[in-house]
Amino acid sequence: MEASVILPILKKKLAFLSGGKDRRSGLILTIPLCLEQTNMDELSVTLDYLLSIPSEKCKARGFTVIVDGRKSQWNVVKTVVLMLQNVVPAEVSLVCVVKPDEFWDKKVTHFCFWKEKDRLGFEVILVSANKLTRYIEPCQLTEDFGGSLTYDHMDWLNKRLVFEKFTKESTSLLDELALINNGSDKGNQQEKERSVDLNFLPSVDPETVLQTGHELLSELQQRRFNGSDGGVSWSPMDDELLAQPQVMKLLDSLREQYTRYQEVCRQRSKRTQLEEIQQKVMQVVNWLEGPGSEQLRAQWGIGDSIRASQALQQKHEEIESQHSEWFAVYVELNQQIAALLNAGDEEDLVELKSLQQQLSDVCYRQASQLEFRQNLLQAALEFHGVAQDLSQQLDGLLGMLCVDVAPADGASIQQTLKLLEEKLKSVVEWLSELLDALLKTHIRLGDDAQETKVLLEKHRKFVDVAQSTYDYGRQLLQATVVLCQSLRCTSRSSGDTLPRLNRVWKQFTIASEERILQDCPEEPEAINDEEQFDEIEAVGKSLLDRLTVPVVYPDGTEQYFGSPSDMASTAEHIRDRMKLVSLKRQQLRHPEMMTTES
Repeated sequence: MEASVILPILKKKLAFLSGGKDRRSGLILTIPLCLEQTNMDELSVTLDYLLSIPSEKCKARGFTVIVDGRKSQWNVVKTVVLMLQNVVPAEVSLVCVVKPDEFWDKKVTHFCFWKEKDRLGFEVILVSANKLTRYIEPCQLTEDFGGSLTYDHMDWLNKRLVFEKFTKESTSLLDELALINNGSDKGNQQEKERSVDLNFLPSVDPETVLQTGHELLSELQQRRFNGSDGGVSWSPMDDELLAQPQVMKLLDSLREQYTRYQEVCRQRSKRTQLEEIQQKVMQVVNWLEGPGSEQLRAQWGIGDSIRASQALQQKHEEIESQHSEWFAVYVELNQQIAALLNAGDEEDLVELKSLQQQLSDVCYRQASQLEFRQNLLQAALEFHGVAQDLSQQLDGLLGMLCVDVAPADGASIQQTLKLLEEKLKSVVEWLSELLDALLKTHIRLGDDAQETKVLLEKHRKFVDVAQSTYDYGRQLLQATVVLCQSLRCTSRSSGDTLPRLNRVWKQFTIASEERILQDCPEEPEAINDEEQFDEIEAVGKSLLDRLTVPVVYPDGTEQYFGSPSDMASTAEHIRDRMKLVSLKRQQLRHPEMMTTES
């Protein structure tokens, strides 16, 4: 039974436990009767509630019941005394009936309580208020009976309500926390994968319940040890009434379960954060490897004019803009992963590092392809600009060859030849820059056959640009020679331009052919013939040999593709592919190995 259920009855103070004790250390139960007729049902309910509070050990010492009949009628007192044998017969040791100063009429003589002791099960005495101290110490009596024990019924009732509310909430909360914590300890995979929802949260706030418990315990301890006027104030909720031990025990259990619950929440929060990061990482990776890569594969041309190249460059800038949004997500995710790595949770380090590596590899690879495409388009735009300028120069030169040249035009012709020679020089320099770009940037072989095919196609387009540049240079040089012969004049630099142009083009051709020869072996999964294995291994070994030697030009000079670290990385990739080829050959030779491994 809870006090909140019978609160209106308890407020009437039909009976109470003051906290006082008799000489046998039994609790004193007081029933203050009043002038109005006492409701026996309500009194019975009150007694049932009060007697449910003490411990069994305390009940075993018995109760002394004080029935204050000074303001009541004899028949009411008699009814109450007789009722006690039905409510608390085993626990009552003594019933003290406080009689009024003017004794009841002679009706009392018709009922002698001492003669009914055996039937009642306890002793009943009639006593005046001033003689009550013969049986109970004054310090254990309330002021109503001339004692010094302080008792405030409403204060006790309020504290009792707080105590029962705390007990109820804390017990329920302990069950919920234990259910949550034990479910987490079992390591149920389905539970781990389930998102945190309302069912996961306790019905009451643990912090609030703990604070209520601490405040209640502090109040109980203060009431127990700090009495009025420096004396001891006996409380009906002292140690023997189990209030303090119960509160302390509940608080200890709550703190333990709440600490575990906080750890469970921390783990759940970390897991949720990790799952969100993993989901976002896969979104970035899937877009870059899917739509992002498709956009780049679809944009393979370089244009056949300045306007066409500019249109392609504008389209490429739009593609870069879309990629930039995903690269921004990559930066944010990388910071979040770094923060989690710094937290030092070893159980998640491997998974976090794997996510970080996967994300970085995909983003860097896509960024490199974007940069390569941008550089190619920029080179194509510059080439078309030079080609257009040279074409205009050649058109002017041919126009001069088709008309008679007057002597007055000699100065203009010399100026034209000078501009033509400068353009020739710029063509040879442009071709040299293309050769340098070939050696420095065309170094990747691709991670698979598909990527190798794409890189080879880009390389051929690059060679086409260089071929067109060389052809323009040849035509320009031929036109210059024809003009000089027709006008019987000499050129200052055209004599050594042709050998230089041919030398640079020869170097470019050799380097380009060497690059085409550096093609990775096909995928091991596509090989099923023994002769194919021999051929692939021979190609791989030849490719490794080529990576260790430079390109040798006709004049004896040497040049390597890329930096030593680039070549070392490429060589390591080829060796890994060759190991896969060797493993596939062994599996085909010994099929039982595949069965064992599976």
